[in-house]
Amino acid sequence: MLEIGRLPNARAAQALIDYLKGQGVSCQLTHGEHDVIVSVEHEQDYASARAEYERFILHPHDDKYLQASWDNGNPATKLDYGAPSLQLLSQFISGAGPLTLGIIALCAVIYLGFNIGFANVLFEHLSFFGAVPNSGFEQVWRVFTPSLMHFSAMHILFNLLWWWYLGGKIENKLGVAPLFILLLIAGTLPNIVQYFISGPNFGGLSGVVYAVVGYTWVMGVKRPEAGIGLPPAYIGFMLLWLVLGFTDMFGLSIANGAHIGGLVVGVIQGFIDSKKHT
Repeated sequence: MLEIGRLPNARAAQALIDYLKGQGVSCQLTHGEHDVIVSVEHEQDYASARAEYERFILHPHDDKYLQASWDNGNPATKLDYGAPSLQLLSQFISGAGPLTLGIIALCAVIYLGFNIGFANVLFEHLSFFGAVPNSGFEQVWRVFTPSLMHFSAMHILFNLLWWWYLGGKIENKLGVAPLFILLLIAGTLPNIVQYFISGPNFGGLSGVVYAVVGYTWVMGVKRPEAGIGLPPAYIGFMLLWLVLGFTDMFGLSIANGAHIGGLVVGVIQGFIDSKKHT
């Protein structure tokens, strides 16, 4: 049995299982402490079942899943996903761990502070060392804290959605340690690279996001059974975004050095961890 994912309740899990059953994929449902685990019985079905699980997470109310329960499941039991708002909240929480959610909360609080009149104070205390005259290298937190600052709604939403999606996968599947290492290294070294490229006026979790992209990319290829692989289309999108960052076609100030540095960090750690856990 290979786990393809976890869902907040048995009703939702059964919908996915019924759909996969119609595709010729045999699955089992088991109850975890706070969620429901969906597993495939045959290893050759893992990739297709995992891809369908990812689609189900994004569109759990798609008619095809309801129809599958009538066609392949027990039609006497109508699917009930619960209140949509509670369902979304439950999926959000179950899709990540304490570290992932903690960083999301911290970035959100800082972003809120930037927008309610504390932008100057926050920037003075969190920007990269050298941003404030005479700040000195003794303020070592400045190497990392720019990663927590975001300057627009699109900026923070883009970064935190990817952080939740990929960081949550890593933390839930492999534990907090590999994600913490990625956060620490990719939240510092790419910032140093970016500082020497463009100076101290930058911020955002993009370097860490590209690190988790690189990590899940490599782990998905080297250790697909870990269940944290990234679909090729997503990889292509992120690499395209990386390239477009050098074109200035959007008229935005993009931290390209942090992006590349983060991707390199994630790829390297992915290769290291893929060998470590074999």
